[in-house]
Amino acid sequence: MDIAEVSQRSGLPASTLRFYEERGLIASIGRHGLRRLFDAGVLERLALIALGRSAGFSLDEIAGVLASGRRPKIDRQMLAAKAEALDATIRQLRAMRDGLRHAAVCPAPSHMECPTFRRLLSVASRTVAERNRKPPSKRRRIDPSLRTRRP
Repeated sequence: MDIAEVSQRSGLPASTLRFYEERGLIASIGRHGLRRLFDAGVLERLALIALGRSAGFSLDEIAGVLASGRRPKIDRQMLAAKAEALDATIRQLRAMRDGLRHAAVCPAPSHMECPTFRRLLSVASRTVAERNRKPPSKRRRIDPSLRTRRP
């Protein structure tokens, strides 16, 4: 398949395919004129990349899984750790949702007088403080497939 067909079948722009190839996530098998050619297995690799990105894995982590050649080597401990991290995020988001719902209907004259809203403020300030204590992560190049497309 040429790059246009892979782009059409995967739903990814050709620029993303070239970016993934540059990062070593996929590999072309040759060229037809100026167009890259890919074997049919590239669609499965692209599906694995999409699944990994959806789960929150970085491209470097995904590259590690795909580095073993045709068959991905998936680290089960890494999957379990990511699932735990997602559980923590879900708990945090549920608490935030519940606090916002309460604040929307709270009968207190002012939100600042509401004990539930005050607890929500306290949790938010601790979260910001914890985030600021962690060393800043290296700035990463933005994956073109994750950019927001405008109609």
